[in-house]
Amino acid sequence: MRTRRKFTSEFKSRVVLELLSGEKTVAEACREYELTAQMVNDWKAQFLAAAPQAFEKGAPNSGDAERIAEPEQMVGKLTMQLEIAKKASRWLDGTSRRNGKRS
Repeated sequence: MRTRRKFTSEFKSRVVLELLSGEKTVAEACREYELTAQMVNDWKAQFLAAAPQAFEKGAPNSGDAERIAEPEQMVGKLTMQLEIAKKASRWLDGTSRRNGKRS
C-alpha cells in the first residue's frame, strides 16, 4: 500500500501558478509531478477561492507590519537613550570630545 504524500503550500502554489500562466496544462503537471488531475483541480479551486483575500485591507501580511512596528519603535527609543547616556557620561567624566584630554 502506498503512503500518502504531503505537499507544502509553496509547492501547491507553484503548480497552480504554472497552470494559470499557461506554462503547463493539467495533464503535463500531473505527469511531471506524479499527481492526479482531481488533486490539481482541487488545489486550483482553493487557490482561486482565496485570491480575493490577497487584496483585502486586513490581509494577513498587514498584521506582520503591525507586529514588527512596535519592536522597531522600541529599538529606536533605546538607541536614542543610549546616545544620551553616552553624551552625559562624557560630560560628567569631563572628557573633551575633540582630543580625549581632560579639561
